[in-house]
Amino acid sequence: MKKKSFWKQPGVQAVCASLICIVIGLLIGYLVLVIISPKDAGKAISTILLNFMSRNTTPARLKALGNTLVKTAPLLMCALSICFCYKAGLFNIGAAGQYEAGAVAALSCALFWHLPWYVCVLAAAAAGAILAVISGALKAYRNVNEVISGIMLNWIMLYITNTVLSSNGAKDTASPYTLSLDAASPSSLMPGAGLGKLFNNNANVTIAIPLSILIAILIWIILKKTKFGYEIMATGFNKNAAKYAGMKEKKNIVVTLAIGGALAGIGAAFMYLSGFSKWETTAAAVPGMGFNGIAATFLGGLNPIGTIFASFFIQSITDGGSMIDRMVYASQISDLISGIIIYACGFVLFFKYVLNKIGTKDKNHQKPEKGGAQK
Repeated sequence: MKKKSFWKQPGVQAVCASLICIVIGLLIGYLVLVIISPKDAGKAISTILLNFMSRNTTPARLKALGNTLVKTAPLLMCALSICFCYKAGLFNIGAAGQYEAGAVAALSCALFWHLPWYVCVLAAAAAGAILAVISGALKAYRNVNEVISGIMLNWIMLYITNTVLSSNGAKDTASPYTLSLDAASPSSLMPGAGLGKLFNNNANVTIAIPLSILIAILIWIILKKTKFGYEIMATGFNKNAAKYAGMKEKKNIVVTLAIGGALAGIGAAFMYLSGFSKWETTAAAVPGMGFNGIAATFLGGLNPIGTIFASFFIQSITDGGSMIDRMVYASQISDLISGIIIYACGFVLFFKYVLNKIGTKDKNHQKPEKGGAQK
């Protein structure tokens, strides 16, 4: 069996393509910074890249790293939601609405009924799954594009969430935010299990971080090692061929979106049950977590394991962007970089084509072994 060229190995191509996308995004982002203010561009791009490492003291770096990881967990869940659905040929842009459904379910269980954290997480998963099933059923049985239904449900769910969480018992009377779980329902907070001590006693660091990584590994196992995962990917490649082979392609579409919705809903639970953030009941925009998950998914090479590292990178530059000089630059520059990375990911197949050409060229230049017959 002939050994495959180094540049032709799928893992090498995926990593190289992701790095190329990152470099393109950072380079264009830096050029934008230079255009705005050449004098401060170098410091700004280094702050975006270094994030927590740009802090002055070690305790401050550890606490900032903990905060980044807290936000990485829900981002990873949204990225996994999009990644899992994409394997079935579905673009789950409705992950943002499913995230909102998870938020309203988790916070309702916590603030209205004071239920334990694990019940709140399960409720969030169920709410996200139910919302996603609507898009799945419309796609499977009425051929309604999941992108259209997903975007519409994003906004519908936003206003439902604002309405429910504006009720007495959930909203703080002195602010537009929901009540703090520390005081209103301590039992609904996810446990830290001592993880906070590793990050300068950061109380917001919870078991959500390792749980999200375990879920990513589980999704990889399902897709790569199970019959169900094979059917999901077969449906994604060609649903008509999957139907011809005896697979229930309509059921697979609905179930896939349900699982994707559950993952996004769990992401919201990981965010709001950590105590790090509270829901703003006057929010007029769909949460960016679901859309940032698109960047993490494609940057991770549509691989659940790669998505872990991509999610951390996207969240890290997002947090780094919030630390640049606001008097000179807008903090949204990190969102610009993420958007460019997503756009660059559209050329991944081209990058892989170039790597294949390089691999073929290297192979042609290899000298045959002495004494061996050249074919």
